[in-house]
Amino acid sequence: MRRKFFWKLALTVLAPLLGAVLAVDFLAERALRASYEHDAYRELQSLVHLIRVHPLPVTSLPPQTPDELSVLRGWVSNAAESGARVTVIASDGRVLADSESETGTMENHAGREEVHDALEKGEGRSIRESISVKRPLIYYAVRENLPDGSPIVLRLALPMEGIDESLAQFRASLLLWSLLIFLAAAAVALLMSRTYADRVERLREFSLRVAEGDFRPLPADGTGDTLEALGSSLNQTAARLDRTIRTLTEERNLSSAILGSMVEGVAVVNAAERLVFTNPGFAAILGLDVPPVAGSSLLEVVRQTELIGAVRRVLEGEPRVEAEISTGTLRQHFFAATVASVRAGDTSGAVIVLHDITELRKLERIRRDFVANVSHEFRTPLTAIQGFAETLIAGALDDPQNRGRFLNIILEHARRLARLTEDLLKLSQMDADRLELEVHPVKVSQLVESCYETARHRAAEKELTLTLAPGLSENLPDVAGDARRLQEVLQNLLDNAIQYTLPGGKIVLNAELKNDYVVFTVSDTGIGIPTADQPRIFERFYRVDAARSREAGGTGLGLAIAKHLVEVHGGRVWVESDVGVGSQFHFSVPLFDPERATARSVSTPAGGRTSRQNPQANS
Repeated sequence: MRRKFFWKLALTVLAPLLGAVLAVDFLAERALRASYEHDAYRELQSLVHLIRVHPLPVTSLPPQTPDELSVLRGWVSNAAESGARVTVIASDGRVLADSESETGTMENHAGREEVHDALEKGEGRSIRESISVKRPLIYYAVRENLPDGSPIVLRLALPMEGIDESLAQFRASLLLWSLLIFLAAAAVALLMSRTYADRVERLREFSLRVAEGDFRPLPADGTGDTLEALGSSLNQTAARLDRTIRTLTEERNLSSAILGSMVEGVAVVNAAERLVFTNPGFAAILGLDVPPVAGSSLLEVVRQTELIGAVRRVLEGEPRVEAEISTGTLRQHFFAATVASVRAGDTSGAVIVLHDITELRKLERIRRDFVANVSHEFRTPLTAIQGFAETLIAGALDDPQNRGRFLNIILEHARRLARLTEDLLKLSQMDADRLELEVHPVKVSQLVESCYETARHRAAEKELTLTLAPGLSENLPDVAGDARRLQEVLQNLLDNAIQYTLPGGKIVLNAELKNDYVVFTVSDTGIGIPTADQPRIFERFYRVDAARSREAGGTGLGLAIAKHLVEVHGGRVWVESDVGVGSQFHFSVPLFDPERATARSVSTPAGGRTSRQNPQANS
């Protein structure tokens, strides 16, 4: 590239220079030749004037006698002493006398240019090679009138050898100096061309650096010419381009970070219904295994006809369309879709924003179930209390046989309402961040033994065997928590095991160390829990066997409370169960770290959850 530009620039300078030198040589030679010829003609004209001093010794044509012809030849010879060749030619072209050739050997000159012009115009000129003397001559001819009125031509000629020799010497000198001037000018032109080519190459390399993202300024060369001004302009352009690209990059990175971290799914679709952009949330909400590639057809990625219909309505002209779409059958997912029109110049498209509202719909369902369950749970004891109270007022109060039984039933249902109210208040405190925990180091052995002694008598009454696991160690490290709340969780799991295990069954209580947690396990040989019900047993008022639970006096809130309390401590609760085989309820509690933790009082976070991570989450 650099060499090509160098030779183009050099040839651009050298070609006109060479043309000018050649033109000067050519024109100078022609001008000098013309000057020489003009001087020669003037010399011949002067000789003609001198010769005319002595008139032609001929009175008529042709000469009448040999003496007249001899006199004419003598006159020609005398006239040739001036240095010019002298020729006398008759009007019919016959050569009468010539100072250098015999007239008998000479051809008719009527067709000679100078002779013809002399007869026609009075004088004639020409330059050519003489046939008689075999050398180039310059001719000048004039017409003379004899006494009898006959025209005759007097022609003088000078040789061209002198002119050609002078021109040859001039041409040699002119070519030599022209060559020297051309070589000097060519050297200067090549040097300047190389300099300009190098500077242009620097500008080209600078533009390539800028195109590749290197915006370092181009150093000034100090010449102060147009190329330096161009370099300065390019530096300013590169600096502005660098600032613009940095700004755009920051905005793009910020937008990408914002869109990438958004839980909502965002996608941009062009007028041809092809995806231009999608964020990770879009693929996550739609449950796509592979994120869609830019340029993919919307129909290939999205299978929801409602969403595709909303996009098409926007592309057809509607400014904004909102829809709620559900996916799946067994495990439904719900998301709210907002499709808005977007236009950038002549380009049009649509922006899709998907918000996963599955949890919201789930919470709404739980809230409805909770209200229905609370109403149902309160209705049963209240109906019983109201019915037996009315029966007593109606006269059963005076019936000693039934009065005591009715009052015991009222008392039992009142106690059930109290337990239900207490559990609801406890859950309300957890939800409202008002449950206080006194975090201390808690000995695992004391916690297990305390709950074991409390549940052993109830298990015996129901003909159940409650034992501690053989591998249970008394050397387990302390856990960090509220002893009373942890005892409540473990006691609740033991009560459930006793409640749902048939007489003759076995219940085993165990605790073991796993990583930085102690995992408590209550195993039973009870009726078991179906797989479909296991994810929901920790929901409020959810019962696998509602009738049996109410008969046992359960409120349906024990496992929900246990889950809240375990999560507040930074642990997790889960279940493993097979129908007809039994169940294993596990919950984990983090170890107490004396270097980081001290006895303190903490409140439950929103929703009764904690931000502490549990390594047993996937156990």
